[in-house]
Amino acid sequence: MKMKDHLFTYKRVLPLVIGLMNYLFICDTVTAQVPPIGQWREHLNYQQTIQVIKGDRLYCAATKALFSIDDKNEPSRYSKVTGLNDIGVRCIGWDATTSQLIIAYNNSNIDLLKGSIVYNIRDIASSTIAGDKSIQQIFCQDGLAYLSSGLGIIVADLTRREIKDTWIIGNNGTQVKVNAFTIHNNLFYAATEDGLKTTSANINNPANYRNWILVSGNHQLPSGSIKNVIVANNNIIVQKGDSLFIQNGTNWQLLYHDVNWPIVSITPAGNQFTVCQRTASGSARVLIMNTNGTIARTISAGGIISFPLSAIVDNGQIWVADRFGGLSRTGNATDRFIPNGPPGVATGELASNGNITVAAAGSVNDAWNYLFNRDGFYLLKENTWSSKSFFNTPVLDSVLDFITITIDPRDEAVWAGSYGGGLVRFANDQFSIFKQNNSSLRAAIGDPGSIRVSGLAFDSKQQLWVANYGAAQNLSVRKRDNSWKSFSIPFTHTENALSQLITDDLDQIWAMSPKGNGLFCFNPGNDIDNIADDRWKYYRQGAGNGNLPSSNVYSIVKDRDGSIWVGTDRGIGIIRCPESAFTPAGCEAIQPIVQQDRFAGLLFRDEVVQCMAVDGANRKWVGTRNGLWLLSSNGEKVIYRFTAENSPLLSNDVRKLSIDPVNGELFIATFEGLCSFRSTATTPVETQSKVLVFPNPVPPSFNGTIAIRGLVDKALVKITELNGRLVYQTRSLGGQAIWDGRNYLGAKVASGVYLVLIRDDSGQERIATKIVITSNR
Repeated sequence: MKMKDHLFTYKRVLPLVIGLMNYLFICDTVTAQVPPIGQWREHLNYQQTIQVIKGDRLYCAATKALFSIDDKNEPSRYSKVTGLNDIGVRCIGWDATTSQLIIAYNNSNIDLLKGSIVYNIRDIASSTIAGDKSIQQIFCQDGLAYLSSGLGIIVADLTRREIKDTWIIGNNGTQVKVNAFTIHNNLFYAATEDGLKTTSANINNPANYRNWILVSGNHQLPSGSIKNVIVANNNIIVQKGDSLFIQNGTNWQLLYHDVNWPIVSITPAGNQFTVCQRTASGSARVLIMNTNGTIARTISAGGIISFPLSAIVDNGQIWVADRFGGLSRTGNATDRFIPNGPPGVATGELASNGNITVAAAGSVNDAWNYLFNRDGFYLLKENTWSSKSFFNTPVLDSVLDFITITIDPRDEAVWAGSYGGGLVRFANDQFSIFKQNNSSLRAAIGDPGSIRVSGLAFDSKQQLWVANYGAAQNLSVRKRDNSWKSFSIPFTHTENALSQLITDDLDQIWAMSPKGNGLFCFNPGNDIDNIADDRWKYYRQGAGNGNLPSSNVYSIVKDRDGSIWVGTDRGIGIIRCPESAFTPAGCEAIQPIVQQDRFAGLLFRDEVVQCMAVDGANRKWVGTRNGLWLLSSNGEKVIYRFTAENSPLLSNDVRKLSIDPVNGELFIATFEGLCSFRSTATTPVETQSKVLVFPNPVPPSFNGTIAIRGLVDKALVKITELNGRLVYQTRSLGGQAIWDGRNYLGAKVASGVYLVLIRDDSGQERIATKIVITSNR
């Protein structure tokens, strides 16, 4: 069978809020690019699809977001970044009367997508009613959406965009889980956990449970839970377990049952219907069935259809949404549609070097136990994601739970730490694995088969330092000559726990010790092989002990001034003099006061600081369980605060951060997935030799931010007309200055050519480049 993959990506377009109404514009998406300054993009998994339906185009729901395919096979992606109000799709439906797509999320929030506009209905999600509010299925007819839920049937008016009614139809008026709903011959049918129930569509009060008749247990339809009910070829068909029954007059008869093939789902397909099936051994297929019980066609595609959840027929072609294989289309051949993205949620560390971004897929729990994550790591290069994992790389069959990652500054090799499987090097499509037989890494005490690599960092000599959690000598280094050496930390610490590492400007090693142990600083001296000149310092909570806000350390980072920022469960401590750590006076952490609104207080005193990153202007990005902050360079001012409620941030639980030093894109690993934000600062250059402007020329209708990149830090940038008349002036943030295309009075500048004059630290001013503003901007 012929198979072709379509990999789709997109460009971010900011949603536009209109008035006080809760709706947003969504624009079709094209090739993925680094977003413009101040904008977002998502990096979500579109391979795990759960449902496919046909509306004005074909829509496919994935676990986190959704996408569509039009008649020309052109894709569009829909997510929080493009204007949806939530993440985590449960099911979707289409109403032909109002031409709207209904999107139900895992938290029961609902979006209505009509053309390019999104309307939000939050009533169910925000309701305080007790019970299971999860939405199982959506059936639409005549401008109404009937939402099958754990409470009963919830009716939404799609014209007024509001919840119209709720029908609690369980026996004796109790809540009952409704799995599916349909309408046929002026009757309502509900597939419930009590069984199949029905009532007249003309009844005045369908919310009264007494008006519903329990069909199951009568007329040859067995009693018990009904999973689905559909209409096909003017017949009612129900799914009970792995059996299908069809209504024949007033009685029911068995239509289909195959003891070897459990049923996942059924969907109407005109005069026929589809049946998705999967066995316990992993065999999968999709049947196109006639309502007389005969099989018209069987679809199976190894490597593509492995766990089909939903299937429809459109113009003779079968579309299948598969839990692992994305969206496929089968006609004479099989095509597959998977918008490009990492094939999972990245919960480990991130690393970016300006050319590639790498995300570790694994994590550990709060007790630092294994989670047996097989997803390896994800790599973004030239705006395309790829993955290396147990599923596509046989050599990684025993290397699980990748939690730490770094990029070799010499050759761009990826080094990935497995919590239990050792250290992995990936370069030129080749893997090397380092364990006790070819390195100084050792098993954790009491767990002889477990080589736990929990932190990685390169120093200025390109030596790789490795945290070896639980080992007796739990800090190792791989030297430039590829030889290894390990060290014992001379302080008692629970479980010999060691995790994230960084190196400072003196090549001192700073090592987090989880389990409430605090932070270690190690100076290996002039000779790394001579332990006599080794020096260690232990940082914990309290004055005289290092003065950390807490000994529960979650993150560390070095800023551009050389200071060490330490994130704990009680805020941030800053070690401003790491070069004095081993002097008699020592160097204790300070806890700065931050000004926010009219109030000042200790920096993140009541927050768990899970991650931090430093941008090119020495500002600090801080991720917590309550969102994402950008602080000024000294930490005394909040510049931004992003939450899932006020921005496209996917979740308030921000796990890891990394900044692309070239373009300033901040990668944000959250509980729900990976997204990124294009910041205003980039890493400054040492010598200002090549200044780049983007976009240039500035296209018609462009209203975004123009970036001037490749500058030294705090360079003075002037925009002038050709005659030298000053239009705008600013200073670079790190290596980048930004201009909104307006003059100092706030008016848009006219079309034409403008000079960019740069004054660097030497005080000399020169023409660096030109900017062309096109007409109709």
